[in-house]
Amino acid sequence: MTSNTTAGNVCPPPMKSTSNGVFQGDHPLDYALPLAILQICLVLVVTRGLAYLLKPLRQPRVIAEIVGGILLGPSAFGRNKSYLHAVFPPKSLPVLDTLANLGLIFFLFLAGIELDPKSLGKTGGRVLAIAMVGISLPFALGIGSSFVLKETIAKDVNTSAFLVYMGVALSITAFPVLARILAELKLLTTSVGRMAMSAAAVNDVAAWILLALAVALSGNSQSPLVSLWVFLAGCGFVVCSILIVLPIFKWMAQQCHEGEPVDELYICATLASVLAAGFVTDAIGIHAMFGAFVFGILVPKDGPFSGALVEKIEDLVSGLLLPLYFVSSGLKTNIATIQGLQSWGLLVFVTFTACFGKIVGTIVVSLLCKVSFNESLVLGFLMNSKGLVELIVLNIGKDRKVLNDETFAIMVLMALVTTFMTTPLVMAAYKRKAKISDYKYKTVERKNADSELRILACFHGARNIPSVINLIEASRGIKKRDALCVYAMHLKEFSERSSSILMVQKVRKNGLPFWNKGHRADSDHVIVAFEAYQKLSQVCVRPMVAISSMANIHEDICATAERKRAAVIILPFHMQQRLDGSLDVTRNDFRFVNKRVLEHAPCSVGIFVDRGLGGTCHVSASNVSYCVAVLFFGGGDDREALAYGARTAEHPGIRLVIIRFLVESTILGEISSVDVGDSSIGKSISEDEEFLAEFKLKTASDDSVIYEEKIVKDAAETVASIRKFNSCNLFLVGLRPTGELACALERRECPELGPVGGLLISQDCPTTASVLVMQQYHNGVPMNFVPEMEEHSHSHEGDT
Repeated sequence: MTSNTTAGNVCPPPMKSTSNGVFQGDHPLDYALPLAILQICLVLVVTRGLAYLLKPLRQPRVIAEIVGGILLGPSAFGRNKSYLHAVFPPKSLPVLDTLANLGLIFFLFLAGIELDPKSLGKTGGRVLAIAMVGISLPFALGIGSSFVLKETIAKDVNTSAFLVYMGVALSITAFPVLARILAELKLLTTSVGRMAMSAAAVNDVAAWILLALAVALSGNSQSPLVSLWVFLAGCGFVVCSILIVLPIFKWMAQQCHEGEPVDELYICATLASVLAAGFVTDAIGIHAMFGAFVFGILVPKDGPFSGALVEKIEDLVSGLLLPLYFVSSGLKTNIATIQGLQSWGLLVFVTFTACFGKIVGTIVVSLLCKVSFNESLVLGFLMNSKGLVELIVLNIGKDRKVLNDETFAIMVLMALVTTFMTTPLVMAAYKRKAKISDYKYKTVERKNADSELRILACFHGARNIPSVINLIEASRGIKKRDALCVYAMHLKEFSERSSSILMVQKVRKNGLPFWNKGHRADSDHVIVAFEAYQKLSQVCVRPMVAISSMANIHEDICATAERKRAAVIILPFHMQQRLDGSLDVTRNDFRFVNKRVLEHAPCSVGIFVDRGLGGTCHVSASNVSYCVAVLFFGGGDDREALAYGARTAEHPGIRLVIIRFLVESTILGEISSVDVGDSSIGKSISEDEEFLAEFKLKTASDDSVIYEEKIVKDAAETVASIRKFNSCNLFLVGLRPTGELACALERRECPELGPVGGLLISQDCPTTASVLVMQQYHNGVPMNFVPEMEEHSHSHEGDT
């Protein structure tokens, strides 16, 4: 009898790790390693493909990962049993789940690093009230809805654990998902964005505490004392971690100095301790991820240590291992179990209850805290977003038999719907402040040359800072005090990475995303550099940082320029100088940022080709000795370049040389057959003559300003003249010079630099001077060079 029973319940043999190859008769999918590789690749292709398709809808990547997991499971592709048994056979699931949970452990460690306990301690009473009501009301409604589910589709479950799981599932707000939605919608630094981030952080911590309670209650033992011991042991683990591990982490952080690589031993020891913490909490009876999350919170946020930890593991975890958790969840989700009017009615009921508790509760408490109705409504929608944390709760409940298949499927769909609806509802509800009234000075060229010049200078990294500061120094002059105000904007990319959340922690109230001066780490050398220059030069410099995706960071730049009433935006060119003097592409994304700013800017724009203006450090005012050359052909952009040059000429250490190129009258019209429009050219010429006459009158007695006129016969002679002039430090040229001579110089390599700027950075020109290419604001009419740039970009990509 015993032998028969044993024979009737034979377990499938464990999978061997590697095969001997198809040539020796082995099928790769019968072995653990090749099967795991196929599963990982399939998951990545499906989830990244869905993320690309959902990108126009501005949905966070977690939506694509949840949907991808469901599609790969029995709800869609898994209806084909041959596919399911070939790609996701039951004997492979332990390996898949192990890899998924390993990724989950380190992801929760990263999530802990994202949360700053100090900022939670400084949360205001209003935000705390919003967070607490945003948790307690949905939690109560979740408990209420659990009774309805228990009477219908969940009759045979642990009642106490089921109540808590439902309460937690409905009360969660996903902090990482919320941060990415806010960044996508440009709400990170609005008042509603700051309140949502703070409230979500409080909500996140409270949800983990409640989840720990739920896990403790959902054990197999029938004795309530066991659940109590589990919970108390979990609390003891947290206390011991604070007393023992926190001082060790602080000591490690103190040994890591800015600008030096973090010792590999510290990284390895920390990651090993995370795994050890997971082992301890799993042994206690709460999930292994709790230990990793606690250790993540304990990691000091100041200094390079936390950043190095995130940098080492975020791509492997978020990009490779974590998607396996979504497919692991998707394999447990079978939408086919939701059958009949009752089940679909319960789905609607649970979704409505979750939305009602979060949205209405948040709106009511926000209004009581004197938040405007519009912001209260947006806050309610934002706090309703779910995500990975929701899936974690549901999966633990499913594994511990607290949630059956039908309840699990209903709750997963509820999380998907509530998260998907967040972005469109916020976009529809949020009313941005009306644009400021049209301000006066949108160009450098102006009637009153003594008025304040406001510059928005953008840069991508520390390498650009010395040249940007030296350009600012050259632009300030000495004669007019307080005549220059500079906003120095650090452009930083926001992505799905955990390190992006760390950047968000440095957001401050003033304007668009700014560095948080109140809690500045030593790593903020950008701020130190600009503050030091401000003290030395008495120029008003306000460092800023824009955190956004490269696809729409131009919106931040243009909005900031308009808000700060800038007259000119200075953008770094997408190529940087190498040691041999040639220019090398840094990122093509930067080029398209420049293109979009040129197209949509509310003021003039300058593209700065940095070839080490002033060297690799800031040149003090007394040591400035530059030669600035303006190559003038005619038109509004050239006048803008000359107006900027006139500003630099006020500096006692700068010599300004203006070279005006004129066509020999006897061959006028023979240089190029391009139709340039007689009426517009005639108007431009008259404006040029008037501007030049006024400029020469003002600078007649200034020995530092040299004005020359060169009469040339053709484009070749023009190019030869420009090549000879290679003794200056900075060229100022217009993007679109007018006239037949300029048309003959047209170059297609870099349309955003125009014909003259493109010539100056080409191999044909021996100069090593920096170049500033100016586009004058033309009453909102964009310059028509975009098709040329896109055509060249496609051809360039084809070449590479």
